[in-house]
This record gives sequence, C-alpha cells and structure tokens, in this order.
Amino acid sequence: MKRSGLFKGFSSVAVSLPVIMLLTQCNQPTGQTEIARWQYDRNGAVSITYDDGSINQFRKAVPIMNRLNIPGTFFINTGSVPGSTYQGKFIGRPVTEIIKETRTVPTGADNFLERASAARYIGYKGSGEYFTRAGARMDADKPEEAWKIIDELYQKVNKGELQKVSPVKREDPGNDVLTWDMIREYVSQGHEFASHMVTHPYVAALDEVNLMYELEKSRDEILEKLGPRYTFSAECPYGTENERAMEYAHKIYPALRNRMPEKFLDELNRSSKKSPVNSDKEYVQWQRGATTKTPLPVMKAWVDTTATMENIWLVLVIHGIDGIGWEALTSESVDEYFQYIKSKEDKLWVATFADATKYMRERMNADIKSTESKGKIIIELTHSLDKSMYDIPLTLKTYVRRSWKEVSVQQGENSVKLNTEKDEKGTYVMYLARPNTEAIEISAL
Repeated sequence: MKRSGLFKGFSSVAVSLPVIMLLTQCNQPTGQTEIARWQYDRNGAVSITYDDGSINQFRKAVPIMNRLNIPGTFFINTGSVPGSTYQGKFIGRPVTEIIKETRTVPTGADNFLERASAARYIGYKGSGEYFTRAGARMDADKPEEAWKIIDELYQKVNKGELQKVSPVKREDPGNDVLTWDMIREYVSQGHEFASHMVTHPYVAALDEVNLMYELEKSRDEILEKLGPRYTFSAECPYGTENERAMEYAHKIYPALRNRMPEKFLDELNRSSKKSPVNSDKEYVQWQRGATTKTPLPVMKAWVDTTATMENIWLVLVIHGIDGIGWEALTSESVDEYFQYIKSKEDKLWVATFADATKYMRERMNADIKSTESKGKIIIELTHSLDKSMYDIPLTLKTYVRRSWKEVSVQQGENSVKLNTEKDEKGTYVMYLARPNTEAIEISAL
C-alpha cells in the first residue's frame, strides 16, 4: 500500500488504462499535457473510512484490507488511546459556580455553551447523556430544545435527584483497546490515522475554549505520536455540519470529512438523498454510511456507480465490526464488500481520505509548462499549494511525436520505459509525476 515508486502502477509494456475520449480536433501539438482526473487515470475514487477506533476495526477489518492491499482512514478519539497526554476535561469557571448560578438563571443563548461544556464534568451520573441529547438538538438547529435539556440536567442536580460519582480511574485495558504502538504499525502498512477529537463530543454544544481544546489537543497528540503527515484530516463527531463548529475546525485541519469548502466539489453527505450522477461539478464527494441496515447489494451499487462515472469520490463510513461499535457490520460482509471493490481496481483508485483530497486539490491548482529541447519533451509540473503538505504524484498524459513507439520518462533519479498509446488526438504516454520537483524529460528510445 505504501507508495514505493514514482511510476508505480505503470509497466514497460503498453499501459492498459482507460482512455479519456475528448472530442477535440486531431493534430494535437507535441508536448501538450493533461492531468488525469484521478490517479492512474481511474474512473473514480473510493476512500474507506472508519470512526471511533473500536478494536475490531483492527482485529478484523485491517487484516482483510492488508490482504487485498487497500488502505483505510481511521478517525480516532485520541483521549481513548492509553498513554495519550491529553484527556477530556472542562476548561472554565469552577463547576460549583455554574451549578449555583443555574438555580436562579435559566439556560439560554448567553450561557448554554458554557453549561453544556461543563455538563460532562460536573460529577453526576448520567450528566453526559444530557450533553449528548443537547448536542443533537444543536446539530438539528433546534437551540431552544437544547437549552431545555441542559436546564433539566442542572435542575435535577440542584434538587439532588442525580447520584454523585467520583472520577473514574483508567484501568489497564489489556488487549481490548487500540494503542499507539498498534497505530504506528498500521501506519507503516499504509493506513491513515486522523482526528475524531479527544473525547467524541458534539462540538456544536461546546463553547470556544472547550471546542478549541478538543480540536487542538487531538491534533497535538497525533503530531507528537505520529508526525505532521497525520494532522491533515479530521472528522468532527456525529457528522456535524454546524456552521460555527466548521469555521473553527477548518482553522486547525486542512481537510474535514464533515465538509469540504472547494467550489469544484459537490458534497453529498451521508444523509443526502441526491444522486451524484446529476452533478455538474468537477468532483462529487459521495458519502455513504455502511451500517447493519444497508443491504450488501446496495453497497455494491454505490461502487458500480462510482466506477461508471468519472467524477465521483465515494467516501464510505464504517463504525463497528463483529458486534463491537455502533451499527456493527460482520467481518464476512466486509470481506465480500472489499473484495468487490478490489475487483474494480482497473476503474477505481482506492485511496486514503487525505490522498484523495490532496490529489484533487493539486490537480485543480496545478500549472504545466511544456518545451522541446534536443529531441526531448520537457514538462515542468507545479502547483500553488503548501509544498510540504501536498506531495501526491499526479497522473499526466503527454502527447508525443507520432513516430515514437517507445519512450523514456525521467524525473530526477526516477525513470521508466513505456510504450506509447494512441487515441483520436494522437500518440501519447501516461505516467506519474511529482509536482514542484525536477522537470520531467520524455525522449524516444
């Protein structure tokens, strides 16, 4: 799964890839270069993502993915991983002051976020359930209902109707939980790990300081344990699209599965019933939740649609496996489904959430300059994005002289011999190239 070479996926024989049929005139100028919509010129892209980091995702699903050589993206709650520096906590006034204030001041727009943020940490049994219910109402854009739920919580606290509890000390989980050592091993196998916050909260119900703690400290934890490459992607829990929360989250993470702001991308989240086939955007992110209620034929139909079209990025969202985690799928159904995806690999690029995002953004912000010198075609490929972050190879299609049958494509120390192909416009060669590095030199053999 790891990208082991610049020209991975192409051999020294004729490249057997789908040809992009463009209705333009012949006599294509030598050196004209296009960037394929997806890596390896596939018809569509698929990203398999998981939420929450439940153990069977790794015991059961990862071995299947490794066997099939397909990568996954795992959005994890960093505070749940043993050895993490940052755990869940409330930042603000003493909770005793907040509880006292609720005796005389009703919950409303001015104080809801502080009271909701404190709710999970006031030391009473069941208080977290009130926070979750209130967060769901905020996500549904029903703030008055959320205020009432938090008011009910504090009224019960003040009346002594809830049992006081002591802070729970974390015990040794044994082999039943994901660890950082395990994560580093999975990273080495080509999988992406990304933020699902510290404690899996409804971020729409957090005030600024506690929201930023969840966003920043999860990122800091991943940065410390895995490095900057894995601070690219995040998913705020429950698939929230709360405007305020998204504004904060986009300041911390370059890519959110919740929402992508690109104008070239039509985003259809899990709840959307809109067909991706009717979109006129350059790309469509089509999120689908694979749950126990989803028939396998329906899930396979998503893959078929993606393979048939040219602009769909199918983002699958999975939680539990084999009885552990929300809406758990069976490992048998996961195996069959992933084999089905693998069977379409000539038409689908299966990539991590980060890699698919990076490819699209690089392509849409790329610049190509082509010249001829001493019998060689020289291609300069650049993009305007952060070079330290955006480094995914792009698939280029360059038209060459009609008389060329076999060519050498070289970029820096990487080179490959390729047979040329033909379409209605002329003779071309297709290859991978890294932006913002050495020029690409194409010459006849």
